[in-house]
Amino acid sequence: MHRIGRGGYMKLIGEHKAKKGLIRIEIEEEDGIARKVLITGDFFVYPEEAIFQLEKEMEGRPVSELEGIIEDFFSRRHDVETPYVNVEDFKLALKKALEGKK
Repeated sequence: MHRIGRGGYMKLIGEHKAKKGLIRIEIEEEDGIARKVLITGDFFVYPEEAIFQLEKEMEGRPVSELEGIIEDFFSRRHDVETPYVNVEDFKLALKKALEGKK
């Protein structure tokens, strides 16, 4: 977990080591809104563009809603496969990033 920023802007970073992969979530947050979201790590996702779509769904939303957005995304997208990584792993990385807001 890292917190970088001043004023109403913060860059929040959280990492979670899953069964077979690291998930890193970076959030550029301003006044409670996720302005930019980047999800990276050493995990696999099929189709590859699914992570970019998840990032876009999270951007522009209140950080308090991001966990629900992750849950909703994976419950809707039955075509998305993340071997050895599950929705809880993404939520744990998010939680670690948001701990930097305190």
